[in-house]
Amino acid sequence: MDVWSYWSRICCRRVLFLFCVFQEYLSSMLDCPPTCSCSLTEIYCNKSDTGKFFPVVALQDTGSSGNSSVDIAELFNNISSIHIENWTGLQTLRDVDMELYTGLQRLNLSKNPLTTLSWQLFQNLQLSELRLDGVVFDCGCDVRWIQLWQQRGEAGLHTQMLFCRNGAFKIRLQNMYITLCDVPEISVSHNSSLMMIEGDNVTVSCNGSGAPLPEVDWTVAGLHSINTHLSNVYWPNIHSINLTLVNVSRDDNGFLLTCIAENLVGMTNASIQLTVQFPPVILKLSEPERRHDTCIEFTVRGYPYPTLRWYHKQILQSEYIRTEMDFYRDYLEGCLTFINPTHYDNGNYTLQASNSLGTITKTVYGHFLTAPPFDPDPDGSPVPSDNNIKPEEETFGVSIAVGLAGFTSVLLIVLFILINKYGRRNKFGLKGPVAAISGEEDSASPLHHVNHGIITPCTLNGEADEVVIGMTHIPVIEKPQYFRHGHDCNTPTTYVQHIKRRDILLKRELGEGAFGKVFLAECYNLIPTKDTMLVAVKSLKDPNLSARKDFQREAELLTNLQHDHIVKFYGVCVDGDPLIMVFEYMKHGDLNKFLRVHGPDAMILVDGHPVQTDGELGLSQMLHIATQISAGIVYLTSQHFVHRDLATRNCLVGNGLLVKIGDFGMSRDIYSTDYYRSRCLPGPYEVYGPELTGSHEVGGHTMLPIRWMPPESIMYRKFTTESDVWSFGVILWEIFTYGKQPWFQLANNEVIECLVQGQVLDRPRGCPKEVYDLMLGCWQREPQQRLNIKDIQKVLYTMGKDTPVYLDILG
Repeated sequence: MDVWSYWSRICCRRVLFLFCVFQEYLSSMLDCPPTCSCSLTEIYCNKSDTGKFFPVVALQDTGSSGNSSVDIAELFNNISSIHIENWTGLQTLRDVDMELYTGLQRLNLSKNPLTTLSWQLFQNLQLSELRLDGVVFDCGCDVRWIQLWQQRGEAGLHTQMLFCRNGAFKIRLQNMYITLCDVPEISVSHNSSLMMIEGDNVTVSCNGSGAPLPEVDWTVAGLHSINTHLSNVYWPNIHSINLTLVNVSRDDNGFLLTCIAENLVGMTNASIQLTVQFPPVILKLSEPERRHDTCIEFTVRGYPYPTLRWYHKQILQSEYIRTEMDFYRDYLEGCLTFINPTHYDNGNYTLQASNSLGTITKTVYGHFLTAPPFDPDPDGSPVPSDNNIKPEEETFGVSIAVGLAGFTSVLLIVLFILINKYGRRNKFGLKGPVAAISGEEDSASPLHHVNHGIITPCTLNGEADEVVIGMTHIPVIEKPQYFRHGHDCNTPTTYVQHIKRRDILLKRELGEGAFGKVFLAECYNLIPTKDTMLVAVKSLKDPNLSARKDFQREAELLTNLQHDHIVKFYGVCVDGDPLIMVFEYMKHGDLNKFLRVHGPDAMILVDGHPVQTDGELGLSQMLHIATQISAGIVYLTSQHFVHRDLATRNCLVGNGLLVKIGDFGMSRDIYSTDYYRSRCLPGPYEVYGPELTGSHEVGGHTMLPIRWMPPESIMYRKFTTESDVWSFGVILWEIFTYGKQPWFQLANNEVIECLVQGQVLDRPRGCPKEVYDLMLGCWQREPQQRLNIKDIQKVLYTMGKDTPVYLDILG
């Protein structure tokens, strides 16, 4: 049985039961007239009564202190039908009789001795039916409106045979003929709109004509400008009123000014829309904020709509910087959006807003990225000199430059001699105990047996020299033998390749993670077959001892992981701060974003306009993606690693629809809403085997990916291979929903409650039953009952091999 359907039926039955109880409760509180019967929505009085006034339903005295828990106005608003028949004393209805019944839709006043009835009683109601059978009115202008409603077919009156008394005769109401009795006519001094400038004074006129003479007035509720009314009557049938607006306010721009004329027969109105022009004002200009892209948010107000221009050293015109905004009344709200800004974009940004009435500017400082210490001057050129330097000054400057150059040359020669004489020491120039380095250049550094800065005896065996990171010694070898495993003096150490800082050229920021920032960079001399290649660089932002230990541990761990579906780790750079890890660069970014871009509803911008993409992923491609991820997990399991944060945001996509598992912090900022912020971690915290990632400490809070975690990980912080299998089931769900967030309709606390109660995600639309069965196999509550990851890989491979994978979506 579908658990979700079962609980839905239970909830519906409970709601229906509570509604019935609530209805009986409210009905018991109604004090109904003696000859009537009342319910929550209806008053029905079909017995003869001598009452002279319209029946009013009241609340019974419940003995409370006077503060009823029931909203009286809401109680009367729920009454939609009233039936009153044969009340011999009911000759008229008053305005107050209908005020409470604001939700009334059907009114039956049949067979009552009414002599007149006013349309104004019903002007604020949405009557679908008004029954007046058997009522004989006095013929006159007072009931002319009923005749007009009959002719127009309103409120069902055209289906009724109505009469009025004309002296001693009773005639059909539709045959009544009365002169000088009609709906008033209205005219205003301006057409549909009136344009003015803020601060102006302006007068508008409204003339209402007709018989009987109408009442005329302007409705000014909500108007901000100072206003005065002057009324004039021109007998016999014209009523004029002038409205003067003093010091017109910009807040009245777009205000709809309405004049109303009404008499016994009905109402007419006419409107003028006010257009107030005023110079622009910049209400908001915020510092850059990181969203999907980086945004300088702004709000500008002005009419006519102002033209916006941005200045940063010069007028901004770039394909990586664009203005996005929406219009609301006379407000312009939007963002100056930056795509992957770098420290070169730091500086003042000035917004200029101009219209025909004025110009205003405002400046904000934008800080996007701190310039890394190893980043060279982007153009390599010196600061340009002043073109107006006098010849004498120029000659003197050249002399000084030549002298400094000569002195520098002599100094460099002396230093070179000293270095060759006394040897090379601490080549990296790092603080800490002096360490020697053998060989001419370093190419690898093992990170192993680090214990709070204490060197174990086995690292001082004389086979490799040392370099100091903080207070920690790390052995460095010139020609490394990679991926040697060992944890004692008798077993070879794991060696990590060392990359020279001068070989890393920063290009732009890709993201920011728990350890530090991630950059796209060019790396020289990384592999023998290529002079340069694009890489992803992760820097360590916090140089404290704990962070350095994590950095060293992760570098050693990643060196030992080598698989086609695990992101390749190239090595580290430790000659100075910040410490750096170098990974392969996956062209198409994280899998979650890739799925969203290639979903059925994906849109891309072409020349600033949204255009539907034609690269929707098919079933075979989804299975191909899932198979690759499962292969990576099989490898991690064979190495006794538990990932703890498997999700599409932590998988990367390369050329040819190649997918690899990896997590080096690129997703932690962009996908911050995927993590649950927990202040404390109650219960045992068990990890079986080394873990790649998992919970992250941010600002004193633990960030947990609870939407991907099984119940035992949420309740007991227990992470195993089986918990990774659960997370893979959620990855399958993400793939077949094109990157939707699991439980996107629920808050984090609600997600935890659902998972603990045993609920699982619904089957995605278009997902084959066989794939959903795999998901359910991953989501078994007991870890030992979940499917084995090797079996999952085999099933996915079998399902996908019959259909070819087309890669044209990658362009």
